Order: sequence, then C-alpha cells, then structure tokens
Amino acid sequence: MRHSPARSVLALFAVAVVLPLALACGPDAAPASAPDADAGRSPDTRRIVLIAGRPSHPPGMHEFRAGTMLMQKALSGIAGLQVDVYTGGWPSREVDGERVDDHAALDGADAIFIYADGGSGHPVLRGDRARVIDELASRGVGLGFAHYAVEVPAEAGASTLMRWLGGHYEHLYSVNPMWSPDFRSLPDHPVTRGVAPFSTHDEWYFNMRWADDPETARRITPLLVATPSDGVRRGPYVHPAGPYDHIIEASGREETMMWVYERPDGGRSFGFTGGHTHANWGDVNQRRLVLNALLWIAKMEVPEGGVVDTITAADLEENLDDK
Repeated sequence: MRHSPARSVLALFAVAVVLPLALACGPDAAPASAPDADAGRSPDTRRIVLIAGRPSHPPGMHEFRAGTMLMQKALSGIAGLQVDVYTGGWPSREVDGERVDDHAALDGADAIFIYADGGSGHPVLRGDRARVIDELASRGVGLGFAHYAVEVPAEAGASTLMRWLGGHYEHLYSVNPMWSPDFRSLPDHPVTRGVAPFSTHDEWYFNMRWADDPETARRITPLLVATPSDGVRRGPYVHPAGPYDHIIEASGREETMMWVYERPDGGRSFGFTGGHTHANWGDVNQRRLVLNALLWIAKMEVPEGGVVDTITAADLEENLDDK
C-alpha cells in the first residue's frame, strides 16, 4: 500500500552473523552500521546485505525490519553464508554527532536486497547512493528489490532501476490492487526449487514497465505469473484508485509479479512485487521463493528442495515496528 502521490543465509565454525540495529534518529536517520562486518569472515563465505526501510503504514504492513530479520533467521542454517541486516534505511554511522551514510558497510557484499518504501522516498535516491549501487553492480554484486522498492519516479531515476532490474513499477502505468493471484505453475529455475503453487492475498503490483530492447527481455525470466480477473483490473487499486483504461483493455493477459534478471555485467537481480502484508511471510512457498532468490543473486547453490527453515508463527510476531 502506498499513500503518496508519487507511489507508493554459516561456515559451520567461522561465520559471524552481524545484526546492526539502532533506532532512527530523525527524518534522515539510519541505524548504526557494522564497520567490522567482515571481521573473522572466511574468504569462502558469501555475504548478503539486507536493507530494511524505515517504519511506515499501519501495523502488519510494510514491516521491513521484521521481514528482513525473519529472512536472516531463515537463512541462518545455510553453510558459508553471512547475512547482515541494516534497519531503518541505508547503512549509516555517526560522525561528529550526526548520522552519515556508511557506504563501506556494503563493501564485500555479494548481494544487496532492499525492502523499503520506494517512490520519491526510495533509499537509493538520496546523495550518491545510486552511484554506489551502480559501482557494486558493475562488479557483479546481486541486487534484489521487494514491494514498493521496485518503484522510483520516472523523473528521479527510473532508468537506473531499469538497468538494475530490467523492469519496474511505473506510477499511473502499473497498478497495485489488493488481490489473490493464483500462482498455479512455476518455471524450472533454481529460485523455484521446492516451491509449490500458492496464493496469498496481498498488494501484488502488476503491469510493470519493462525494458523495450530484445536483449534485456531475453535476460528476464518471469517466475510468478497469474491472470487478474476483470474485476481486479477494474479496481479499485490502492493508489490511485483507478481504473486505468490500458489495464482494463488487457483483459485475460497474464501478468508477472516476480522475475529474475541476468544482467549484462554478470550480476543477477530479482524483483518481487508482493510483501505488503507481513503475515504472508508465514506462507512457506512465498517465503522460500524469496529466500532462494537471495541465494541465487549471491551466486550460491540453491538446495535441490529450496531453502528449508525453522520459521514458526511466533517468529512472525518478532521485531515488528512500534507503530
């Protein structure tokens, strides 16, 4: 859901799982980062950085901190993987009493996942963060974006998201209804290992804006595909309510709600449009799909049956933002 007009895995003995947590300190604050995140890390250990956005929306929605920490716990049994979570937005550190961006926190990352509000408030839009992601991507670092983080305004850097993801949410072109897509079949891909057909009621965005060149299209593999009913197409959407003629006119067309992209720079990316409703991480298939994707973009082998975790219903109640 969005309310703004702009739109809204351990080497058995040697892995240090770092969880740098702090409270946000003002509108531009981010939590304390971990400058020694690589200390004691085996050279063979892969590192995934999860960036959780600041609190937003009512309780149970956009629970970025709880969601990323759940993913960290779910991946804790994977040998050779270190997962670091930064909550409250972009990694930061304190200098002379002020919070400043700590780009060094991303050094050594094999993959970066952003689960945060997007649109005009997207974490990558501030300062030189987009340049930092570009530099990391050019070295083959994996990139993942979930829910609102698959959107930035066209005038404020949509071309960068297109470059990183091969497609993105575009305001007034894409739509964001609350609905229950029926993901009846999934393609044969490492990310879909162990994932059975499922359906969750969520704000599943669709009608992404895709890159229009054939080479980029060839590098994209849709993973979650379903056909919205005409009623879903007519809306209402979360914001704006719609409906849009071009969405109604596409009646019967399949839509993609998660995809992977093998970038020309050798890196891997994925976009996932669900994730609005925190309780849906309790669905083992939705959760496994994203966990598998995190391993895949970090260029790790996805287990034959996918990531098997020990997440319980009680885990879903942990680390929720105070809203």
